[in-house]
This record gives sequence, structure tokens and C-alpha cells, in this order.
Amino acid sequence: MRQNTLFAKKSKCVFATSKVEYSGHVISAEGVSTDHPTKIKAMANWFMPKTLRQLRSFLGLTGYYMRFITNYAMISRPLNLLTKKDSFLWSDLATIAFNETDASGIGIGANLQQGGHPIAFISKILSQRHQALSTYDRQFLDIMQALEK
Repeated sequence: MRQNTLFAKKSKCVFATSKVEYSGHVISAEGVSTDHPTKIKAMANWFMPKTLRQLRSFLGLTGYYMRFITNYAMISRPLNLLTKKDSFLWSDLATIAFNETDASGIGIGANLQQGGHPIAFISKILSQRHQALSTYDRQFLDIMQALEK
């Protein structure tokens, strides 16, 4: 650090520990995970958005952690559609998405695990053409997307 004229503030340094909290994540020998107690509680206790600004705040928080949420793109799609110009009209579908229930048939998703611990999640909304595929073909597409990622 001295050679490159870098400085560290002692109060912000942690040494000889098995895990480190950094930028809303916990980094340990098991890998990277969310700062579970605070972030998950904040998402679970978020109030039902009544304005576009509130919805964008919620999507910003959850979107930051999308790699830890299986099928995030499919789950959040009805909410993301509400952010388009003049589209904010809360519906039952938005309530279901806000409560994080899955709506399959419109997207694909996969997760990569090692030693029982999740490493990465992917999810993607399917185009109209891909939504028309058979279940077998959508599963094949899901496998191909996961392998590619």
C-alpha cells in the first residue's frame, strides 16, 4: 500500500475473520451472499407501492439482489411493466408479483449451486415466440441459457 501511496482507515479494516460484510454482501469461504438480516427484512417488510416512485425504489432494492432471487425476471415482470410511461395502474397481477409468487410459462430460470450453496441465479422473460414453445422445448431453452451463462 505504501509503494502505491494507498491508505487504509484502521476503523474500517477487519483482519483474521471468517466473513466480511462489503457493499451489502457477506463474503466468506462459502461464497457471496446477501446481508441477510437487514436486506431480506427490508424487502419482506416493504409496503405496497402506491406511486411509481415507491415502486421504482422497491425494484431498485430487489433488483440489486436479483442474483440471489430465483426467477427474479419472471417474478418482477408485472411490476417492471408498470414503470413504462403512463402504465402505473396497480392490479391483482402486480399484487401477486409484489408478494413474490411465481408465474411460469412466461420465462425461464436456473440456479448454480456448489456444495449446497447458491452461487448464481439467472432468469429471463421469454419472447412471445418462445412462450409458444412446448414445455419440453422451453425446458431445453432453459438448460441452454443456463449453460451459456
